[in-house]
Amino acid sequence: MEISDLYRIFTEYPVICTDSRNIIPDSIFFALKGNNFDGNKYVEQALLKGCAYAVSDDISNAELDGCIVVENVLQTLSELAKYHRNSLNVHVLAITGTNGKTTTKELVGAVLSKRYKTVCTMGNQNNHIGVPLSLLSMPADTEIAVIETGANHCGEIAALCEIACPNSGIITNIGKAHIEGFGSAEGVRKAKSELYNYLEKHRGTIFYNSDDETLTTMAEKTSNTVLVPYGAKAMDVETASGTFLAFGANRLSLNVQTSLVGEYNLNNALAAVAVGLYFDVSVEDIADALAAFKPENNRSQLIETSKNTVIMDAYNANPSSMEAALTNFAKLDKPNKLLILGDMLELGTEAHSEHKKIIELTQKLGFENIIFVGSNFYELKDKSISIHFSDSIEARKYLSNNNISVHTILVKGSRGIGLEKLLAEL
Repeated sequence: MEISDLYRIFTEYPVICTDSRNIIPDSIFFALKGNNFDGNKYVEQALLKGCAYAVSDDISNAELDGCIVVENVLQTLSELAKYHRNSLNVHVLAITGTNGKTTTKELVGAVLSKRYKTVCTMGNQNNHIGVPLSLLSMPADTEIAVIETGANHCGEIAALCEIACPNSGIITNIGKAHIEGFGSAEGVRKAKSELYNYLEKHRGTIFYNSDDETLTTMAEKTSNTVLVPYGAKAMDVETASGTFLAFGANRLSLNVQTSLVGEYNLNNALAAVAVGLYFDVSVEDIADALAAFKPENNRSQLIETSKNTVIMDAYNANPSSMEAALTNFAKLDKPNKLLILGDMLELGTEAHSEHKKIIELTQKLGFENIIFVGSNFYELKDKSISIHFSDSIEARKYLSNNNISVHTILVKGSRGIGLEKLLAEL
């Protein structure tokens, strides 16, 4: 079946399902495969549950009424998403980066939604499956789509750009993350630059942090692109002290009080300001959107429990984001500070040295009460007088047996460590 023919079916049944356990009637089921599952085994079940059609690459499903057999389901999903994207009069803005891409995506989406019919990537569905699904979720009247693109290997962002066909883009920053897949910090830079390369080839617009020398150099090396700088210097920004990020951009007559914890979120907010201005969103609407935004999903969340004040930032962690969070926490004028830090995953051969640097940073910043969680930190327990646990299960047992109260606590670590499980004890 040609993609154009499948697209005609999609316009009649514009809902995609990939999980046979959560079937939506009159949807199209795509039988995706992974390391531990094969959707082809559930095609018949999906059709019986009410799917209008199912797309499979297992020839044995060909006789099932409503089953469309293709050569590769994932490739077909990508091609359908691209066809849909190019069938709409929509501007696609792609966001990638080492830190802050999900928060930036949410902030940009909040600002643009003040004036346009806007669709954003749901959660952090930023991979080879999530990006097509995000594009296929766009209604016909979508004006702007904000699509997050992630990667842990070179070539992935380039591939996602070929599906999403972005008109503009943001690289939030370039730091040490997924070194295991990229091979080196230079590998990370090359991978993220794939977004700029696509925009250069297609005469797109680049929003870039002009306070960041690396991003500025990369952006200014492109040709045939529209460059839109943002940053504290470019916008003459002053920040106010406090738990939550508050700032004023003097050149724009803009003052914002946010619910985001940490000055390290400033550049994420300024990216949203720059995008908003570019798309003619008023300064007042930009300020309102940023002020109304509430972080969730364990990203820079301030949580008041019955016993403590908890800054929950345990969705992701790498050396640069960990340093930013610790530096910000050190500045807060709060009593009884406690750090609960989890391993930073996927650092490959640099894991030992980077975790050692974080321990040294906590000492330099003067933190005294620290709980480290994870095997990488555990291997370095002799380098620190702090408490170390090999996993979150042991850490939770400790917290359960030791009533910690009236503390201000920063919880930061990679999602794989599961630090969110500790919140019940805090």
